[in-house]
Amino acid sequence: MKFRHTLAASAALIPVALLSTPAFAQSTGSVDFENDIVVTGSRATDVAGIQSPDTSKAKSVLGQEIIGRQAPGQTVNDIINLVPGVSFQNNDPFGSAGGKMSIRGFDNTRISQTFDGIPLNDSGNYALYSNQQLDPELIEQVNVNLGSTDVDSPTAAASGSTVNYRTRNPSEDFGVKLVGSAGDFNFFRVFGMVDTGNFTPWGTRLFVSASSATNRTVFGSEDIGGVLAHKGKISKQQYNAKLYQPIGDNGDFVSVSGHYNQNRNNFFGSVALRNDRAAPSGFPLTRDDRDYVIARCQIPAARAGVADSTNSCGSSFDERYNPSNTGNIRVNSRFTLSDGLVLTVDPSYQYTKANGGGTLIASEGFTTIGGQPRTGYIGASSSSATQFYAGRDLNGDGDTLDLVRVLAPSQTQTNRYGVIASLRYDINDFHTVRVAYSLDRARHRQTGPAGFLQLDGRPFDVFPINDPITDGVGNILQKRDRKSLAILNQVSGEYRGEFGALTVSAGVRAPFFKRDLNNYCFTKDASGVLNCFGTNTTAAAAYATANPTVQGPQRRVLKYDRILPNLGLVYDITPQASVFANYSKGIQVPGTDNLYNSFFFDPTSEQANPKPETTDNFDLGVRYRSGKIQAQLSGWYTNYTNRLASSYDPETDRNVYRNLGKVTKYGIDGSIAYSPISEVSLYLFGSYLKSKIKDDVQVGICSTATAANTSIALGCTAAQTAANTPIFAPTAGKRESGSPVYTFGGRVNGRIGPVELGVQAKRTGPRYVYDTNLPIFTVSSATGANATQVYGAKAPAYTLVDLDARVSLEWAGLNDKTYLQFNVLNVFDKVYVGGFDGALGQIRSYNGTTFSTTSPPFVQIGSPRTFIGSLVVGF
Repeated sequence: MKFRHTLAASAALIPVALLSTPAFAQSTGSVDFENDIVVTGSRATDVAGIQSPDTSKAKSVLGQEIIGRQAPGQTVNDIINLVPGVSFQNNDPFGSAGGKMSIRGFDNTRISQTFDGIPLNDSGNYALYSNQQLDPELIEQVNVNLGSTDVDSPTAAASGSTVNYRTRNPSEDFGVKLVGSAGDFNFFRVFGMVDTGNFTPWGTRLFVSASSATNRTVFGSEDIGGVLAHKGKISKQQYNAKLYQPIGDNGDFVSVSGHYNQNRNNFFGSVALRNDRAAPSGFPLTRDDRDYVIARCQIPAARAGVADSTNSCGSSFDERYNPSNTGNIRVNSRFTLSDGLVLTVDPSYQYTKANGGGTLIASEGFTTIGGQPRTGYIGASSSSATQFYAGRDLNGDGDTLDLVRVLAPSQTQTNRYGVIASLRYDINDFHTVRVAYSLDRARHRQTGPAGFLQLDGRPFDVFPINDPITDGVGNILQKRDRKSLAILNQVSGEYRGEFGALTVSAGVRAPFFKRDLNNYCFTKDASGVLNCFGTNTTAAAAYATANPTVQGPQRRVLKYDRILPNLGLVYDITPQASVFANYSKGIQVPGTDNLYNSFFFDPTSEQANPKPETTDNFDLGVRYRSGKIQAQLSGWYTNYTNRLASSYDPETDRNVYRNLGKVTKYGIDGSIAYSPISEVSLYLFGSYLKSKIKDDVQVGICSTATAANTSIALGCTAAQTAANTPIFAPTAGKRESGSPVYTFGGRVNGRIGPVELGVQAKRTGPRYVYDTNLPIFTVSSATGANATQVYGAKAPAYTLVDLDARVSLEWAGLNDKTYLQFNVLNVFDKVYVGGFDGALGQIRSYNGTTFSTTSPPFVQIGSPRTFIGSLVVGF
């Protein structure tokens, strides 16, 4: 491992502890490449677990010293809320129920998150699932690139930021760590880890760990005979192992790691963003409103010979489950082939089985297609309409007259293979090059099979695919049926050269994306409504004949290629101070969900071939790094081209696609960590964001088909209707929705004897709900009359304060690895708007019969005050 030449001159003056080379980047190749520049004299250190690496990118790193102070089991995405520019809203206090994240206004689908180098974004829609992250006790460090990717990042999604975290290596000595935690909302968690230490003459070592956490949902009580009891329960279990084999004494190694995570949680705390309280599901105005009550429900008993109807039991958000089984196998390796020539190879495999969604109504009878009775799924715009037709008795009453509510989530199973290989060559002590290859190949099988519900609305199996409902002749009833291959092949190159006080880095990545899409259903409209008949080929053929204009089952292959440059500069003003600048180009390829929606259009049309989103990202900043101070201030600018956007509609269980065209945004981020003495540390951070949508977005057209009502509903004049004039949403000059205008906060940590206290606070600025920056209204869907404002244009700013304390038990004769820890989250029990997806606006549309108006969006209620106590034992 070579260090910068500046280290040699001062090595005699530097404490040995400062010569450790932290792994800041995401792949083994990037770690190896960056290690050459991060260790520079007295700057190779951190302050209270916070680092500002001396790279050309705006980057922040959090280590185990600060990770371990957070709530036990907490998702890493909540922990990085302490990084400037990051905004995360947790759905619960424990990290087990998901959340929403943005960085510099990039939402979670535009942020590349990696785990020991493997990509964690869903390979179809690029979503991040914060409740499926690694146990925090195992995270060595997490680093955040605020506005750019690494050149070997295997991502189709990152038009901007990256979050990379790495697993700790097994210890060279035998050790055990046990953590037991309990807290509010019946929270109980246990974590255990065993390090074998070196168990072969070659230094082979291993750790294994397991954890289990349960809690009841923090919102949503059920009235049972006048007694309130919380409706839902969340459970999570996780297993990890890592085998590490060093090779020689020059940093070469091979490691093999395994991870498995199982979540069972139901939706809760999701309500309409309206404060008129006219609707029971409106957003709470007080703490008393927050813990809403759910009526106890029962599915009516089936009656023989009677046409039974169905009620809504099982359909509320709090009754819907969101299960997931995820796992991966990761290999990381480094080999020195000759002096100055290093090969790194990181292969991986990932598996996902997960679903989400609600219920639909099934008929025991038939639907008529082509004049004949048929079975299958007939998509409709409302979940209250009959969707499935089974042609058989579903509720066991001996007749086929009934309507039955069934479970119908969107099921996904993914098998994903990847590799990142990198070859680095040191030309001399001052110039280094490397080339890399990245592969990411994911096979999605996305279905929507129906399953049975128990009489209290709970599913018999949260995975209906295990035992799906079939029609009278064995065809599976399902609401979607498709198979996708999302494939990335990428080559990249990078150079770094030192010219005295100036370090130059230049790289380029050339990704080749392929989306091989097979839809086995009929696409009924542009929002993705489907009609599916599964293996019922007779019904499918009849439907195709009766609906010749509807796009039928088909395969489409789309390819996207780009050249993405990356250029960076670091200039050392003094051994502690430097300035840096970086330019990078990012890309997001349209996700598979949105591409499937475009199957409604002819494959040769523009709508069926959306362009990828690209960004130009610029950073300029200054740093100061010493053993007592880690400080960074950066200004940034991003320019979007073909800004893509999608938001999830929980009522229709679909992603709605939109394009904002050109968007620019800019801002400033800053942080400073200061430790005047070893017992005290102070940390402050803050950011400001400004975005601007350049143009109005077309949302419709004034046409003769809507002439009777458009003057009221869409504001079209007779002349505009005659001329088919486009209709636009007023987005020009407005801010993007969903991201806070500003954030700022800090943390103070102090130690007195055996007691250590920490307090951290963060203020999150207002977030626009819509890209139009307009308030929220309720409107009559028939005439457009009776418009009533029910919420403002923004979710208001809020401030959260958390406390943590540790009490060492050394005084009781135990070792320094054994202690009590207490965490209090949201100390002042603030009521605030939690996570939500931004949206274009409340746009009215016409389907040929009636007008519809977008309802107030659904948002999460922010997590309440929560106390957690833990006993940590280590030896």
